[in-house]
Amino acid sequence: MRIVFLDSFTTDQGDTAWPGLRSLGDLTVFPRTTPDLVVERCVDADAVLTNKVLLPAAVLAVLPRLRYIGLTSTGVNVVDLAAARARGIAVTNVPAYSTESVAELVFAMILHFAFRPADHDRAVKSGHWSRSPDFCFFLTPLRELAGKTLVVVGQGAIGRAVSRIGTAFGMKVVPAAVPGSTTRDRVPLAQALPLADVVTLHCPLTPATQGLVGRAFLEALAPGAILINTSRGPVVDQTALLETLAKGKLGGVGLDVLEREPPLPDDPLLAPDAPWADRLLVTPHLGWGTMEARRRLAEEVTRNLAAFLAGRRRNRVD
Repeated sequence: MRIVFLDSFTTDQGDTAWPGLRSLGDLTVFPRTTPDLVVERCVDADAVLTNKVLLPAAVLAVLPRLRYIGLTSTGVNVVDLAAARARGIAVTNVPAYSTESVAELVFAMILHFAFRPADHDRAVKSGHWSRSPDFCFFLTPLRELAGKTLVVVGQGAIGRAVSRIGTAFGMKVVPAAVPGSTTRDRVPLAQALPLADVVTLHCPLTPATQGLVGRAFLEALAPGAILINTSRGPVVDQTALLETLAKGKLGGVGLDVLEREPPLPDDPLLAPDAPWADRLLVTPHLGWGTMEARRRLAEEVTRNLAAFLAGRRRNRVD
């Protein structure tokens, strides 16, 4: 079997030779692949692995040997699943490998806005404490998490992990209904959002959730509320978010994902001198990427392909 990995670098950071995959066939690993090279690199492949490189119907139509697509991610939107089914191509993903990592990042962001330890550290090292007439100083009012209301939008594996951690902090956890979901026992968004001290997004990107966090959603939040998004960038309407930040309403916004990744260098949301800059925390889509999570991901990718070769369905999404 000829196996092609189109974009390994994000997953392996160049520090693994993928021995498990090599044991399953003739493996070619490309750190990155631009759209114009996809067909050329995959034309003789029986199995293709991809994280963010798109495999639309037009590409699948000119890959006659392709029997298997292994997504090195949980999301499946980079593959045209209908076209894969029509051509009899198996597609697998890797669910839940990054659950704890993403949930922990959510609370790193929440705690950043509660205590701002990095800002205080910089102030101390710049001499602010040495010049203080008192034994302590505060750059901003500090907030406890205990007793605050945490609205969790999405109760998949990550949403449940965030809810568990929030409960451990003594927060009041409110599971909110996701548009398009039929899951019961969730509080409608219109009721949940005004209650939120913190609202955190853990819903998939679907037609029903794209742009979910728009003007109406943001206007429903109480002044000073904190918004966290570690799900998918397009769940948040960045134009509406920019307007809301400019009004000074939100107490903080933590984003690990953006509508465009990587962002344009002149993205106004990210202007370092913007009035909202100290209320906006942006990380480069890193929540999934702890060493432990990446190790689990690599193991699961290998097991998925091994199962396919053995004639077993494992993490199939086709």
